[in-house]
Amino acid sequence: MNTLLAVYIIMNLIGLVVMKADKERAKKHEYRISERTLWLIAVFGGAVGTTAGMQLYRHKTKHQAFRIGFPLLAAAEIILFVYIYRL
Repeated sequence: MNTLLAVYIIMNLIGLVVMKADKERAKKHEYRISERTLWLIAVFGGAVGTTAGMQLYRHKTKHQAFRIGFPLLAAAEIILFVYIYRL
């Protein structure tokens, strides 16, 4: 497996897990994962996972920056990923 593909998969799994963990923490009124951390995970290759987590766990869906930003970033990541693998 190509290293880039492995990193991409791992980052998206992390994004999905972190969104679930933050949702669970929110339900329990516990210490939350910062929005900055969520964005960093998305920017560094986990946007598809964070977007999926947002939809799957109904988390951060009322925040316009997340509702619009995560899917746009995910689309950009997919396009970039496909472009790189076509070279």
